[in-house]
Amino acid sequence: MDYYADGRDPKTGKLLGNTDERLDSGLDSLREDEYSSVECEFRRMDLSRDGQEVYEEPWKKYLTEDGDTYLHLSIIHEAQDAALKIIHLSNGEAFLNIQNNQRQTALHLAVITEQTIIVDRLLKAGCDATLVDDRGNTALHIACRTGSLACFSLLTQGCPQQLPAIFQTPNFSGQKCIHVVATQGYLSLVENLIQLGADINAQEQCNGRTALHLAVDLQNLDLVRLLISKGADVNSLTYGGHTAYHLTYGRSNKDIERALFEVTAPHLWELPDSESDDTDEYSEDSENEIYDDIVVAGQ
Repeated sequence: MDYYADGRDPKTGKLLGNTDERLDSGLDSLREDEYSSVECEFRRMDLSRDGQEVYEEPWKKYLTEDGDTYLHLSIIHEAQDAALKIIHLSNGEAFLNIQNNQRQTALHLAVITEQTIIVDRLLKAGCDATLVDDRGNTALHIACRTGSLACFSLLTQGCPQQLPAIFQTPNFSGQKCIHVVATQGYLSLVENLIQLGADINAQEQCNGRTALHLAVDLQNLDLVRLLISKGADVNSLTYGGHTAYHLTYGRSNKDIERALFEVTAPHLWELPDSESDDTDEYSEDSENEIYDDIVVAGQ
């Protein structure tokens, strides 16, 4: 079942972040006989108040029909004490990196629900921040899209050795973190990514747009100015041969047009030639071709 469809918990009405994320697994999705088992297991793990560590294997091996571990469930339902206890008892990275049926790790879910204490503890416990969900998003992609500065800071400071790989990871829409924050218009995060070493001129895989192209598409003057001031390549071409300035054609914001015109190479002011001439030439050649090997009714 969908844990929330409009961005809110159906029971509490609490806004749970970006509606693109689905938390459709959890205690509410369990059968009644499974629910009591889960509840009992949580209680047994909480019996460590006397300082003794309980448990090893049973709770590590349990998975719901959605592929969630007890750690996934505790994060989904914001049972912070249970989550912290499980992380403490995990004794290794493998359990922390288990992915559910949506390929979400505990870290993905902690960022989605903006539980910064859990994010911090997971990173210190050695979880893998490079893992991607079923949309190709790392946990940092999600923090960039939601604009969570707290999660963004924890992720970029808590796994510095993994950052270069994360910055180079495109999601399944072909966007790296720099593209995600540009699309959302989060100026401070854009600036932080650049300072941390993200490639300001990275191109989307699908069409070759850079963050500057995206800023023009969104008609975000402040972002255009920021990217230019940070050294964005104004002459970078999309796979279709367009500069950011070309994308101002027919757009209403003349300030963006002027800002880009002043810095774009003069020979790139004009739109690239249309491919229609090549197409027409090909069509004419095709019409003049004679096919003498067509077989009709066996002849």
